[in-house]
Amino acid sequence: MAALPTIKQLRYLITLSETLSFTKAAELCFVGQSTLSAGLKELEDSLGVQLVERDKHSVSMTPIGRGVVERAKRLIVQADDLVDFVEGAAGSMEGVIKLGVIPTIAPFLLPSFLPKIREQYPNLKVALREDLSANLIDKLNRHELDFALIALPYDTEGFLVKELFDDAFWLIGNEHDPALQDEEIHLTNKLTDRILLLEEGNCLRDHTLKACKRVNLASHEGIEATSVLTLVQMVESGLGIALLPGMAVKFGLLKQTNLIAKPLSSPSPKRKIALLARPSTARIEEFNTLAKLIKA
Repeated sequence: MAALPTIKQLRYLITLSETLSFTKAAELCFVGQSTLSAGLKELEDSLGVQLVERDKHSVSMTPIGRGVVERAKRLIVQADDLVDFVEGAAGSMEGVIKLGVIPTIAPFLLPSFLPKIREQYPNLKVALREDLSANLIDKLNRHELDFALIALPYDTEGFLVKELFDDAFWLIGNEHDPALQDEEIHLTNKLTDRILLLEEGNCLRDHTLKACKRVNLASHEGIEATSVLTLVQMVESGLGIALLPGMAVKFGLLKQTNLIAKPLSSPSPKRKIALLARPSTARIEEFNTLAKLIKA
């Protein structure tokens, strides 16, 4: 049986697979290049296989090397969770929680949520990361985040998922826009042709398309918004209408604009806000507590 690899060797291998450069990998691992090379050679010798293909000009992972990297990532996550468990064993709801939040939630929910955390759990600090869903999921997998607050539907297979509440979409437009004058607003094809979108990669774009029951929508003159605030400004400039999450409307995003928001006819399209964690997380109490506070 091959000797068991060390955590240090696995971290060297993972970092090299991401950089494909011994120099950069050594810098990121805070060791000399000779130390990194020796550690990887020891790993290959102990496993009895070649993991890295290298020459003077390039570095690549062998097929078995790529397989080892994927398994190594899971082992590192479990090792980090073990450390978190030991550090948190003396007392829960203490220390630092790394929370990722998507941009279409962060500015509208965090101002009311974070003060509750500070008031009820003064020894618990929340380090925030605002990013797109795909990036947060990746960071959660890499153990760079403890939890992620995102909007469903989204692929969450392999994670603990705590569904918190529904966030219905509202139609926004100029107060004189004919589309917003009816008592009941239905998303007809004529209406959805005028709807503006966020750029590719933002889950609110996908949720809007689903609400409109469209695979895609042609952007007005190829223009797409980079944020919810930009989307509101585009609507105010007369480029079209848009669907806005209810939490953004209730937050007062339309104040000091000439825009109004109208709820859509029942059953209104909505997204579901959810908190995610790794199944192996050692901070399950914090996960459940944060979910309750956000829900409240």
